[in-house]
Amino acid sequence: MVQAAADGDAATAGRGARGYEPGLQTPRGISGGASAVPLDASAEEALVTNGDPKLENGAGPSSSSPSEVLEPGRALVLSDFSPPSLRAGERLTRLAYRLGVSSSTLTSPFNKPARPRLLATVECPLQGDRMAGVALRAGHFLVYGVKAPIVQMDFSPAARLTAPFERVVHGFSWLGDLAASAPREQCAATAERVFSAWLALNGPHTKETKKSLGRPAGKAAGKAGGRGPAWNVEHVGNRLLNWLIYAPLIMSGQKEQIRIDALEACVQTARWLDRNVTSADDQLGQVAGWCGIIAAGLLLPEGKPRRLFGEAGLVRALGELVADDGGVLSRSPLVQMDAITLLVKLLACYRAVDREPPKAVVVMLGLLVPPLLALLHGDGGLGSWQGAGAVKADKIAALIDASGVRARPLKDIRQWGYQRMTGGKTVLQFDAAPPPRARHARSGCASTLAFELSCQGQRIIVNCGGAAFAGGQVPARIEQGLRATAAHSTLALDNANSTAVLINGKLGKGVEEVEVDRRTLTLENGAASRIEASHDGYAARFGLVHRRTLILRADGSELRGEDVLEPAGKGKRGKIDFALRFHIGPGIELGLSDDKKGAGLALPDGTYWQMRLANSPSGGDLAIEESMWVDGQGRPHPIQQLVLQGMTSRSGGNFSWLLKKMG
Repeated sequence: MVQAAADGDAATAGRGARGYEPGLQTPRGISGGASAVPLDASAEEALVTNGDPKLENGAGPSSSSPSEVLEPGRALVLSDFSPPSLRAGERLTRLAYRLGVSSSTLTSPFNKPARPRLLATVECPLQGDRMAGVALRAGHFLVYGVKAPIVQMDFSPAARLTAPFERVVHGFSWLGDLAASAPREQCAATAERVFSAWLALNGPHTKETKKSLGRPAGKAAGKAGGRGPAWNVEHVGNRLLNWLIYAPLIMSGQKEQIRIDALEACVQTARWLDRNVTSADDQLGQVAGWCGIIAAGLLLPEGKPRRLFGEAGLVRALGELVADDGGVLSRSPLVQMDAITLLVKLLACYRAVDREPPKAVVVMLGLLVPPLLALLHGDGGLGSWQGAGAVKADKIAALIDASGVRARPLKDIRQWGYQRMTGGKTVLQFDAAPPPRARHARSGCASTLAFELSCQGQRIIVNCGGAAFAGGQVPARIEQGLRATAAHSTLALDNANSTAVLINGKLGKGVEEVEVDRRTLTLENGAASRIEASHDGYAARFGLVHRRTLILRADGSELRGEDVLEPAGKGKRGKIDFALRFHIGPGIELGLSDDKKGAGLALPDGTYWQMRLANSPSGGDLAIEESMWVDGQGRPHPIQQLVLQGMTSRSGGNFSWLLKKMG
């Protein structure tokens, strides 16, 4: 099967490799010393003698072995969703509203416009971060472990906050955290204080906001009031949704004027979104905007025209955000979680007014959950892919429970691109697809053919992750480094990225096509799962294709790997630098063998694994270097990595290795 990169309107397989933009590769991470754990000689001998001799010689399993070829999936294409079917009168209402006719004119043409009020109270099944809520009540924003005093927070349009703080402060997700920390009576004062401070500088009564509300569609986005990150469409959509869901926190206090201001802000923000929702930076931003519009249509008076308008826009935006297998085109599990969160909150608004949501929205929520489950390790936490950190199991479980979707993880997500193999209590995740296109990427990473491995909840092989958390405890200056090929457990040539890593989370030229072949093998000493994939990211620059084969035994006790460099055309002369990296999970102690062809891994749970290199003409010795790993709270942890580094022929090379659980 050929897995091609997703295009804007439709993705097709079989494109030629894109070129490479020189000078955009990201430097490798810092290397350094390491602690030593002695490699037991007898165990090392058993590792070699019990292994497959063909692996020792750099070859895979015999081609005559019985196998089952899994059927390939379809190429990565955009989902085709149609707007909900409506009666003729409703279609006319939706068209008129889209053309600018007001809701009051369409619903009550001979009456005065209804006064702003909330039609229902929403019960959201999602709980916020209690610790962040407690910090708010104590006078601090807490974002990815970084505290910022509320009294020193600059809410003005000219203020430049880090990306994580922008999302929390301007998207008002902190309202959910506050609601989770204590009863409403104990939180309302804090919510009103922060809301009033923000509204004084960004609310609809300000001069600049009034100007932006009068501008035609598309021209107000990013402008004053209107201006700055507070009026990014995604932040506005999230803000309106959170205002309406957590309205009791900001509208039920002792100050009547705050309630009036809040209702007016909801009305004016909804009008702004009507005009500017299509000016979002990407499809997730549009989905957030459409969700805010629909919530306003459900919970504010005379909202039917707005709801009909929003439902049509949301279904279209979801169709452009998500591929056929339910994976978002950005390939980011964090974006996947954000999309699920938005739909869960929106469906709560439908339940509050006792109205059935569009069938397409419910179907989409059911599609989004299984791919996310495929990126969970044995501990229930998230793998570190496309900028994500290792989000904890309780947060994932709470999100899935709130969605109401009951499903199994997808093992072979050909369109989203992540392969999952399991054996016993061992879980392997494999990136077998091109990175997302620049217009879809958020914290895009050059991670093609990287893998992660865990056993009994302990992460053994990881990626650094955490680029999306940069601006919290992860310094923004190392964000590009965390997105580089060297920050992932895969092979890199000449210290270059397989896909160019650009600024602002975007990606350039590189991997365009990935070939994938997955089989179930029946071997003499038991069954195994085998996956083979190759990418063309180095073909244009170095004339080499990277092919990786991974074989996981059915009991999960052994992972065999082979990394092959094949000439893309006529073989070239000379040599090129290579580095094969295995970032080792937190808490694991490493030690090299005397011949530097193997290493021992002592896990915190007392188990012991060994890695052994097969004899290869490409040569090279294992070394231990420093690395880092970012957890789900955005906290960086020092870890170590095993690195096989050296020079290999430009006409190709072969590196075989075995990772085995001892005892």
